[in-house]
Amino acid sequence: MRFAKVHACGNDFLIAEGPCDPQLAKKLCERHSGIGADGVEFLERTGPRAGRIRLANADGSIAEISGNGTRCVAAWMAHTEGAVPGDEITLDTDAGPRTCRIVEAAGSHFLIAAGMGVPRIEPAQVTLADKTLVRGTWVSMGNPHFVIVVDDQNFRAHSRGWTELGREICFHPQYPQQINVLFFRMIRADEIEIRIFERGVGPTTSSGTGTCSCAAAVIAFCGGKSPLAIHAPGGTQRVEWSGPGTEMILTGPAGLIAAGETLLG
Repeated sequence: MRFAKVHACGNDFLIAEGPCDPQLAKKLCERHSGIGADGVEFLERTGPRAGRIRLANADGSIAEISGNGTRCVAAWMAHTEGAVPGDEITLDTDAGPRTCRIVEAAGSHFLIAAGMGVPRIEPAQVTLADKTLVRGTWVSMGNPHFVIVVDDQNFRAHSRGWTELGREICFHPQYPQQINVLFFRMIRADEIEIRIFERGVGPTTSSGTGTCSCAAAVIAFCGGKSPLAIHAPGGTQRVEWSGPGTEMILTGPAGLIAAGETLLG
């Protein structure tokens, strides 16, 4: 089976053309016995610069959408179809269609602006096993996120490290399908820093929908301003949003790493 490997701010994906196969995805994503990735985007091309994608996480679970994964597929299609800045690629996801516009193209590296849909936002809270009440913001970008604001530079909250707290909320009984957990701290009104605990993967260097979810919470409830620069461990992305009821635009890089053939199956 042919594959490509692409990353967006270190959030890496394999792209395989054909129907979704969650068990194959688990094998491919293994860092030591497979190729290694945070997930596999299964792509079925439906026309020039158009396709249908379905995402299987590293643990084989199905996710509705990945903002970074969608952008990685767009970069691969731009590469294989000779797209140039200004061209658009439309991808159908389990969260609905997403349009990606090529902003810059330089060899195997692309800057892509992706329409991410209209966020849904509401206050949320969860009670942990030790009865600690954690307040945050529930945001849907077509997939669910629990967003927490922190003041600590190490992203500690409620006397826990962010990975420990993120894991407990991700697997909390209140969220039987699990939930992505995001932590952000304000730098200034148009700039924040985030950490990501992603369902089906764990801590990740970046997340497109997570970036958008933090932006939604910051702009809606914390005095944030668009465009917003959002720094994750893997790099910086930019979000433009006019507020509730409008579509969010996520701009960030995607870089091709490799293409080849796997004997796994």
